[in-house]
Amino acid sequence: MSHHQPGGHPVSRALDAVYLACIWVAGACIVAMSLFIPWGIFSRYVLGTGSQWPEPISILLMVVFTFLGAAVSYRAGGHIAVAMITDRLPDSVRHPLRGVVHALMLTISLFTLWYGVKLCMGTWGQSIPELPWMPVGFTYLPVPIGGAVTALFVLEHMFLGDQSRRAVVTFDHESAETGAA
Repeated sequence: MSHHQPGGHPVSRALDAVYLACIWVAGACIVAMSLFIPWGIFSRYVLGTGSQWPEPISILLMVVFTFLGAAVSYRAGGHIAVAMITDRLPDSVRHPLRGVVHALMLTISLFTLWYGVKLCMGTWGQSIPELPWMPVGFTYLPVPIGGAVTALFVLEHMFLGDQSRRAVVTFDHESAETGAA
């Protein structure tokens, strides 16, 4: 259900920016983890002085990558678990069931948002032994943020339709097709 404006509905254009931000943040997390983990190994086995920060920071980055990656994967239609069962059903059952799947995804997203916020608030005063400057609640922030972003993408899908064919989502597929032609 795209509108006649270039780029589609204004909400979808705004969510394109959220989508790209999530991809860039998730990508930066992967790059940082790829640097921090080898540093931890190098400092432990070569320098003989193990750094305490690479492991907990890398775990935090993996959590950020996971929750934001799941959200963008949902918008791109690439979250295998969401469509695995519904795609194998007959059309008469598939279409009504997709609405149920989106409602369940929204419920789960709102659950992670709500309880993620409560978890952050409840643990904000605690600190991580390896990183005493970082509140435990900060490490849980990816949970409610990922839930909020996923909820936005689910609502977009429910009210504005499938967004998996938007240019911002398929940019790598279009370049590959153009290059192959």
